[in-house]
Amino acid sequence: MSDAQETEVALAGQERRSGDDEPPVVVCGEGLVDLATRLGLPLLDVPGPRLTLMEAEGRLVLGGDERRYGKPLAADFVAGKAAHRRRFGGGRGQLIAKACGLGAGKGGASPRIVDATAGLGRDAFVLASLGAEVLMIERVPAIYALLEDALARAQRDAETAPIVKRLMLAHADASQGLAKAIADTGLSPQVIHLDPMFPHRDKSALVKKEMRLFRELAGDDEDAPRLLEAALDIASHRVVVKRPRRAPPIEGPAPHHVIEGKTSRYDLYVHRSLRDL
Repeated sequence: MSDAQETEVALAGQERRSGDDEPPVVVCGEGLVDLATRLGLPLLDVPGPRLTLMEAEGRLVLGGDERRYGKPLAADFVAGKAAHRRRFGGGRGQLIAKACGLGAGKGGASPRIVDATAGLGRDAFVLASLGAEVLMIERVPAIYALLEDALARAQRDAETAPIVKRLMLAHADASQGLAKAIADTGLSPQVIHLDPMFPHRDKSALVKKEMRLFRELAGDDEDAPRLLEAALDIASHRVVVKRPRRAPPIEGPAPHHVIEGKTSRYDLYVHRSLRDL
């Protein structure tokens, strides 16, 4: 085992030995009192022992031990990967656009979409940048807070403000309350997009630090079959599930179609055609 691997395993062991009473996320900063209260997270004067929501360089970030989690995490729709993908991502020719039924050309369909496992909102922002109206649902309070902050910053930017007008955000556990979260927004989704965490059982899960953070907060989405069932009940036209290319489908009905890329694929569960939108 290399020195780097030994460090990773040691850190994982430290996490397992840490006190179960420690909150996984705390909030730090005088200007974040309302946020901590609203999300029901502890407010501390100094960063917490594991993960901390705080302000840095004009944005909200979630950070911890960089050996384990890497650099502090933020959601960003203005710069970085989002800006590059907006300008050079391939438009409606992207796999996610095809999977979600966004038709080619200016007159192509632009369905109403729910991204029920929003994460950092990257897929939802791509779909909104291509003309779709998208509701993001995120169940982890800290990740929801990052999305909320990203939307507020994007609203102040001239290039992204028109795009985020097509984005909505809800804090809910979609596996338990998908119907209510959608009803509360008044959106009638034609497409529901799911990207549940794929359960890894080996040490490779220790490699990608951003994914390690998500796994610590959200777990392995063992309730994915229940989420798929709920989505199939609500989406009027199709449900789209993003999966690692070699992973099995989610337990339940078999997908009707598959769109495959180099590292991932989209399983499509189709109720009716989107061509007439």
